[in-house]
Amino acid sequence: MSASLLVTIERILPGGVGLAHADGKTVFVSLAAAGDKARVRIDREQGNLLFASIVEIIEPSPERIEPPCPYFGRCGGCDFQQLTYEAQLKAKAEIIRDCLHRIAHVELPQVSVVPSPTPWHYRARATWQLDPDQQTLGYYERGSRRVCDVVECAVLVPPLQETLENLRSNQFQNIPADLKHLDVVYGDGGVSLAPSFDRFQTTELSLKVDEETYSYNAEAFFQVNQELLPYLLQCALANATGETALDLYCGVGLFTLPLARRFKKVVGVEANSVATRFARRNLQNARLSNTSIITASVADWVRSVSVKRESVKRESFDHVLLDPPRAGAESAVIKGIVELAPSRIVYVSCDPATLARDLKKLIAQGFEVESVTGFDMFPQTHHVETVVHLKMSDML
Repeated sequence: MSASLLVTIERILPGGVGLAHADGKTVFVSLAAAGDKARVRIDREQGNLLFASIVEIIEPSPERIEPPCPYFGRCGGCDFQQLTYEAQLKAKAEIIRDCLHRIAHVELPQVSVVPSPTPWHYRARATWQLDPDQQTLGYYERGSRRVCDVVECAVLVPPLQETLENLRSNQFQNIPADLKHLDVVYGDGGVSLAPSFDRFQTTELSLKVDEETYSYNAEAFFQVNQELLPYLLQCALANATGETALDLYCGVGLFTLPLARRFKKVVGVEANSVATRFARRNLQNARLSNTSIITASVADWVRSVSVKRESVKRESFDHVLLDPPRAGAESAVIKGIVELAPSRIVYVSCDPATLARDLKKLIAQGFEVESVTGFDMFPQTHHVETVVHLKMSDML
């Protein structure tokens, strides 16, 4: 499809695309800025929806800047480099508000998004794709599984950029032929890669965040924006005190450790066995003995607890914190949280749409949203971290 249209971008939608209207149809435009007047090419049509890409900027938005990265538009890693940083934050606040309004029917007069201390060279964790046949190393191209060969990445922390250069200088001679991707993460002690090969090893790292020290490696998830972590923790743990707390999708214990200092008993649940091994060690090194770490899928653990409650004394938690992957929490997990009847829930999310879907279910069961705060963990992309505090409604 090669038809083109002249459109004006009205605003940025969830997913990072620009919204426009033409000929009675809704047009979704990639890599746009609110206020752009542009000629766009129609790439795909679905009923009254048109999916388009920009051919020519007729009149640029005041929010548009020249993307500094030479791979922008081809590499699928970043989709907000065309926006000023202020415009990125504004768009992310509107994305959160839009999702919560449309999906969860939560009305928010405004949402604040805490900016990243460093909008560039912030990413301390990445997944690099490899194509041994083409001898390319980088990220998937936008909308495809072709590997965009990246020499320099504008969002990587310098030690990861140096590692990328070292890998490229290896010229694929010592890279296993069947290796399709590499997970890399930075911390005190250097860089960890998984899987290991040649001189590139899955080394153990550590990082101090406020008063806590966390050990981890590339086989376990750790947040990408380390400079923003103290602010994220402060918000997620605000006013968190009580007898018992439950930390779901706990990873290496980012939230578990500070929760263990605030509650008499804490349970953490995580499916990744490497992460739970680190979580137990992190607790031990912090001399915190009031916490149990369970290696299991969160959905399976919640189901098992539900079965046990039918025959034994009901297990309860005052406080539940969950930090699920981008797909959000499974229906069984939301159902299990409701059955536990905590007085407070903290939901940490990296996807506003799945967050809103899950909040809708929790609100239907009597929980109220107390606060919503965004964190720009992923500058130069449309992704945003959100922390939501909920409490059981006083009306119940």
